[in-house]
Amino acid sequence: MDILQIVFIGIVAVALSSVIKAQKPELALQVSIITGILIFMLVAVKLSAVIDFIKTFSQKADIDSTYIAILLKIVGIAYIAEFGAEVCKDAGESSIASKIELAGKVTIVVLAVPIITSLLDLVIKLMP
Repeated sequence: MDILQIVFIGIVAVALSSVIKAQKPELALQVSIITGILIFMLVAVKLSAVIDFIKTFSQKADIDSTYIAILLKIVGIAYIAEFGAEVCKDAGESSIASKIELAGKVTIVVLAVPIITSLLDLVIKLMP
């Protein structure tokens, strides 16, 4: 049911944006941004169930909650960076979009350092 709502919102926004774009292109971009935010919010609510599942599973598997928090931050940064980059691409600013994607990737690598360090420590311990 939700995907039908999202598709309907997207189709209405595209139709509205197409009509507005001919007369006021700056408003068409705003329609695109607002539509993107609305769809993002509809989908983000669904992610709370996934986050709860991951937290429950990590407690059962006795995984350090710090690593789970880092992984969730990485996923969030990836989604937000992609969303921002797509908005910039819609506005015709692909150069800024690529900078947002680069910033997202660098931030993800920086956040992943504790996980990579822990993984390398584990590999070193396993080596004879």
